[in-house]
Amino acid sequence: MVNLAGILIAFIIILISMVFHEFAHGVVAYWLGDDTAKEQGRLTINPMKHLDPFLSVLLPLMLALSGGPIFGGARPVPVDSRNLKHGVWGMALVAIAGPLTNFLLAFVAFLIGWYTGSFTGGAGIWGEILGDVVAINLGFGVFNLLPIPPLDGSRVLYAIAPDGVREIMARMENWGIIIVMLLIVFLPGFVSVIMGGAISGILEAFYWIVGMR
Repeated sequence: MVNLAGILIAFIIILISMVFHEFAHGVVAYWLGDDTAKEQGRLTINPMKHLDPFLSVLLPLMLALSGGPIFGGARPVPVDSRNLKHGVWGMALVAIAGPLTNFLLAFVAFLIGWYTGSFTGGAGIWGEILGDVVAINLGFGVFNLLPIPPLDGSRVLYAIAPDGVREIMARMENWGIIIVMLLIVFLPGFVSVIMGGAISGILEAFYWIVGMR
């Protein structure tokens, strides 16, 4: 039986997580000298400005129903790298801001759940909500760090990569998202293993911080 309440909660968390992810991109770009996102109305927490029908809604909800790691994305915030301070490193900072925001949201929810006892048995709906916030934000953060254009991880890789690799990545820019979708559709187990391993590692770090490892 489909848990409609659980789906609605997951959908709301997905929207909030995605909004803060994209908003972080826009804010850091603005701080570094590029106002493209602001001029195009993307420097906002209005979810309708950031939604991608597949990456923001269908993909994470399908994953939530399947019980696998929940991840997804949104329409990339427009950034003109020519306006950014620090060149490719500025672009890397803009890119990493999104996943770091998701990790921060996950960590805050983890701390609240841990210190309020909401993750223990019988905690009810609040424990489930906080658990979903942790899982969804870790999934969003890890997924977007995959080093495939146009995902955020590719911007970080580009900053440290040699010229030959940068040229290959530039050629992939227009069709990299197709590669991502093909991986999700045809190799979901492979993606889940990578995602699950990274998420487990981050959770271990969270537990270590609160003194449980």
